[in-house]
Amino acid sequence: MLELVADMMEKDLILIGATAVEDKLQKGVPQCIDKLAQAGLKIWVLTGDKMETAINIGFSCSLLRQGMKQICITVMNSDAVAQESKQAVKENISMQITNASQMVKLEKDPHAAFALIIDGKTLSYALEDDMKHQFLALAVVCASVICCRVSPKQKALVTRLVKEGTGKTTLAIGDGANDVGMIQEADIGVGISGVEGMQAVMASDFSISQFRFLERLLVVHGHWCYKRIAQMICYFFYKNIAFGLTLFYFEAFTAFSGQSVYNDWYMLLFNVILTSLPVISLGVFEQDVSSEVCLQFPALYQQGPKNLFFDWYRILGWMGNGLYTSLVIFILNIMIFYNQAFRAEGQTADMAAMGATMFSCIITAVNCQIALTMSHFTWIQHLFVWGSVTTWYLFLLLFGMLPPYYSEDAHKILVEALGPAPIYWCTILLVTVACNLPYLAHISFQRCFNPMDHHIIQEIKYYKKDVEDQHMWRRERSKARQETKIGFTARVDAKIRQLKGKLQRRSSTLILPNCMPSPCQ
Repeated sequence: MLELVADMMEKDLILIGATAVEDKLQKGVPQCIDKLAQAGLKIWVLTGDKMETAINIGFSCSLLRQGMKQICITVMNSDAVAQESKQAVKENISMQITNASQMVKLEKDPHAAFALIIDGKTLSYALEDDMKHQFLALAVVCASVICCRVSPKQKALVTRLVKEGTGKTTLAIGDGANDVGMIQEADIGVGISGVEGMQAVMASDFSISQFRFLERLLVVHGHWCYKRIAQMICYFFYKNIAFGLTLFYFEAFTAFSGQSVYNDWYMLLFNVILTSLPVISLGVFEQDVSSEVCLQFPALYQQGPKNLFFDWYRILGWMGNGLYTSLVIFILNIMIFYNQAFRAEGQTADMAAMGATMFSCIITAVNCQIALTMSHFTWIQHLFVWGSVTTWYLFLLLFGMLPPYYSEDAHKILVEALGPAPIYWCTILLVTVACNLPYLAHISFQRCFNPMDHHIIQEIKYYKKDVEDQHMWRRERSKARQETKIGFTARVDAKIRQLKGKLQRRSSTLILPNCMPSPCQ
C-alpha cells in the first residue's frame, strides 16, 4: 500500500539537489589494520550498518580488495521467510555454508583470498547450536569476516563463539554502548573514548582515544609486556630455587640437625630488598628491541601467541639453571672452606663465615644472571642491579657494627673475618663465573647457530647495518612480515602479481609467433 501511495506522489518532480551524510573512518585506520594483519592477527568486523555500507567500509580500510572472492550468506527476502518454515531457512543457510566451505577447500590458487559477509538475520540462525561450528569453520579459513546488521547480543555471541571454538585469545574494540557486551565477553576489551560516550571505556580493560593507537598498544606494548612478564616469572623460579636448595643441601650435609647455615636476617632480606628491585626493573623497563623496530617488524608480536618465552622448555630450563647454581654454590664453598685456613692465624672458617660467604655468592650470582638476561640498560637498571649487590655489603657492615646481642654471630664479620681474607673474594669471583658461564655459553651458541628474530635485529642495530646497508634492512623487514591477505600491503602484493601475470602472458604471446616455422617457399 505504501508503495502505491509513493508511486502516486513521487512523479512529475524536478530534482533540485541531494544531501548525504558521510561517516568517515578515523585517521590511520587502514594503516593500523595493515600493521595488525602483518603481525598475524585475524580481524573481524561486527557492525550494525547495512550490508552495502559494511562492504564499502571493508574496501576503505583494506579488509576487502579487488580480486578477493566475497562469500555473502543471506536469507531470502522477508516475505519468503515468513512463508517458509524455520527448518527450511536453516537448511538453506547450511547449504550456503557447505557450498562456500567446499569452494574454499577446492581453491588451488595459493594467493586466493576469501571474505565472508553475513547479515544479522542470517547470523541468528548460524549461531544456533547445530550450525555454529559449521559457520565458525568457514569463517576461520576466510581472510576477513564482516558481520553486518548485528545486534549487541549477537556481537557478544560471535565473540564467545570465536573464543570458545578456537581456543585463541580474543580482543574486542568498540566505541559505543552497543559494543559493551562484546568488550566484556572478549579476553581483552579496548574502549575508544569519543563522541559515542564513555560506556565502552568504562567496560573495557584498556582505553584509547583513537583506533590507530591500537597498533602501538599491541605491536609495541603487547610484545614488551609478554617478554617482561615471561622473563620475570622465569627468573623468580631461578633465584628462589638457587637460594632455597642451598638450605636443603646444608641440612642434608649436617644430617638434618635443624641448624640453618644463614642468619635469619639474611633470609628475611633476600626477597624483600636484595633481589627485588632488579626483578622490578626487568618487569618494567626491559626492551629487547625499540618501539620503532617493533613497528617496523610487526611479526615480532608472534613471539607472544607462539609462547616462545614461557613454554615448558623455557620454564624447565630456568629451573635447571637454578638447580645447577645451587649445586655450584654449595659444593664449591664446602670444598674450598672445609679444611682450608681462613683467618690469618690459621683457623678454618666457622659456620657464620661459611654462611655469609655462601650468601654473598648467591647475591652476586643471581644479580649477575639478571644483568645477562637484560637487553636494555638505563641508569635505573644499573642502579637496581649493582645497587642490590652493594646494599648487601653495606648491610653486612652495618649489621656487624651492632652489639653482639643483636648481630649475634655476625658481629663485625665483614670487618674482621671476611674482608681481610683473600679467599673470600676469590671464592665469590670463582662461584659467580662458574654459575653464569653455562647460561652465557647457551646464549652465545643460540645467537651464533640458531638465532631468534630479535637476536638478528639486535645485531643489525648494534653494528648499524640498518644505516650502512638499506637494502639488507628492507629485505629483513619484508621477511619479518606475516603472510597476510588483507590490508594495504596485501593489496599492493596482489596488484604486483596481477601485473606480473599480464607481462608474462604478453611475453608468451610475443614469443609464440617467432617460434612458429616459416612457410615453405
